Amino acid sequence: MLHGHGDDGYLYQKQILADFSTNVWYGGEPAGLKEHLFSKWRGINKYPEVVAEGLIEKLSKHHELPSDLFLINNGSTESIYLVAQAFKERRTTITVPAFAEYEDACKLYEHEISFLRWDELKDDLKPNAEIIFICNPNNPTGYTFGGLETVIRANPNVLFVIDEAFIEFTLAINSLITFVGQFENLIILRSLTKAYAIPGLRLGYIVASKEIIKKLKSLKYPWSVNTLAIEAGRFIFDNYESIQIPLHQLLEEKERFSGQLRTTGIKVYESSTHFFIAETPKFSAADLKRFLIDNFGILIRDASNFKTLGEEHFRLATLEADKNELLIKAMKEWMSSGC
Repeated sequence: MLHGHGDDGYLYQKQILADFSTNVWYGGEPAGLKEHLFSKWRGINKYPEVVAEGLIEKLSKHHELPSDLFLINNGSTESIYLVAQAFKERRTTITVPAFAEYEDACKLYEHEISFLRWDELKDDLKPNAEIIFICNPNNPTGYTFGGLETVIRANPNVLFVIDEAFIEFTLAINSLITFVGQFENLIILRSLTKAYAIPGLRLGYIVASKEIIKKLKSLKYPWSVNTLAIEAGRFIFDNYESIQIPLHQLLEEKERFSGQLRTTGIKVYESSTHFFIAETPKFSAADLKRFLIDNFGILIRDASNFKTLGEEHFRLATLEADKNELLIKAMKEWMSSGC
């Protein structure tokens, strides 16, 4: 899906003053990263490392796993398409609602696709599939599922592709990366663009068994990760302890923000992350989106194109308190207006 994602403010003539549509950390890139990238600017005069070998070594050290269990990619989207290509024409289940690229990638490589609703994801799950995609924490809902270790162990003939793009934004679950050495049927997708606010650089990685990584690498085109993205990754892991998002503070503000939204008459769903699904009781999310852009310069994510969600659903990410207050004020006007 080329269009229909969040962060699409560039499509509108109105200046966007508050962007709730993207679940990237609102605080911007880590302090010092911009200066680091400028200091490495001359590197763009040469080709980057073919498969970001230097960054793989840093990942290996950080996660305390062998380097041949990692593959660096041009964001999670490249990772998803590589997995779909490597295991093409399989029976594949996608847990929904979900990021559209799982389905698009699987269609491209002729998978036989079925869907599993999130509320059907149980400890005793027996997927009727060869591959299952699960985003945990889930995008767009912010839901988490803590029983994946049990499910993966009980289904050794199913390949589990677990997208942990938002793992840094929750306290409810831990990453499954430490289990990669135990399970041959596990692929972990990780993103470096969300928590470090660099989606424009495109950077993510896969963690899986040596055999799976070898298979994925055989399909990867050279230099897919550019020099500045590689340098951003180096900076992140060189400064890891000092650049983490203030998660407790962010989640506390999410609870305050979502609580105030409920007082306006907007239905807000529970979430274990800083983003969540909400529902307008009048008209549609598309109508609400246009109202907020035109009258307040506020951008939200119309979530009606996610499977299992309806035209009234939209997604919000928590921003700083003053912008959250602006949205609450705007929602009160929406609810009292004749729009």
